[in-house]
Amino acid sequence: MTLGYLDLTPEQRTSLDELPFDGSHLVSGPPGSGKSLLAAQRAVMLALTGTPVALLTRSNLLRQSLAATVHVLGPADRSVRVTTAHRWLAEWYGDGAPRSEDGWYDWNALFDRAADTGPVPGLTLVVDEGQDLPPEFYLLCRMLGARTTVFADECQRLTDTNSTLAEISRNLGRCSLHELGGNHRNTQQIASFAANFHTGAGAPALPERQGPSPRLHRFPERGAADLLALLAERHPRDTIGVIVGSKHTQFSLLGSLSRRAPRLKPQLYTSEAKGGQYRNLDLGRPGIVIVHRASAKGLGFDTVVIPDTHTDTAGDPSSAALRMTYYVLATRARRELHLGYEGESEPPLMSQVGRGELLRG
Repeated sequence: MTLGYLDLTPEQRTSLDELPFDGSHLVSGPPGSGKSLLAAQRAVMLALTGTPVALLTRSNLLRQSLAATVHVLGPADRSVRVTTAHRWLAEWYGDGAPRSEDGWYDWNALFDRAADTGPVPGLTLVVDEGQDLPPEFYLLCRMLGARTTVFADECQRLTDTNSTLAEISRNLGRCSLHELGGNHRNTQQIASFAANFHTGAGAPALPERQGPSPRLHRFPERGAADLLALLAERHPRDTIGVIVGSKHTQFSLLGSLSRRAPRLKPQLYTSEAKGGQYRNLDLGRPGIVIVHRASAKGLGFDTVVIPDTHTDTAGDPSSAALRMTYYVLATRARRELHLGYEGESEPPLMSQVGRGELLRG
């Protein structure tokens, strides 16, 4: 994989060029607009000014993806460090950073430490999927005098501790706002399907690239493995992202695939793993990757399979949180999107989608 400035679209290059090196900036854009690639490019460009840069994410899996991109882009002295916001905060605070019940930190304690130490000279941060970090994080960035660039889309929130664009901008203080358009990941058919679940003021414009319509499958119990094996055999050089709602489903699918087609050697990621094969993935390797919904943000796959839509049957199909979840999951797919359910009838959220946008069977 070789990436560079010339791999950006004209709009992406313009967006990157218009960001001043100094100050704080918030760049918003829809799925597929290239925010993660631009975050990596921005971090590298800032590092070339001679200041080490920390590129931060909430998700460890997205961190791995961005680290691979930065490794290709440079710079040669590796002055861009890609890490999670949790790890960066713990290292900045030092031993014993106090935690709160939501899994983050005791922000008042962190604010007190920032008030005691004062601004950090030369601190430069780039944040990808910044809507998934809490508002207090950006207030801390301001207290530390950080030069902060945030890439975000508040229509893609998958966490309970998140920020709106207004909260990010307000807490950073003097912050310039930039909008990024376009969808360079999805086909028109996938984006049209995803638009059914968009929760913002206006759905993004559809891309021109064409592809097959998304398809909804009714599975027998534990029948998703047959579809996955078929897709992997049909497209051996593609990445296939299997996105599910529970760790139990992840390992159940892994077991079924191992019995059904052991030669496929699927990868599985869980944030609860401390290390090893379920923590560190090779995201550049073709084949099947099984991830939890909470880890899907910022990722892209040639084909995406969401096999467990039946698990959302009890939820309110008009719920903004549920609709936002499916908006995020569907827009991970570059070319093919498959959804599945078990049981006699379609989940309510799927039955609302017209047959012109979602094929059945």
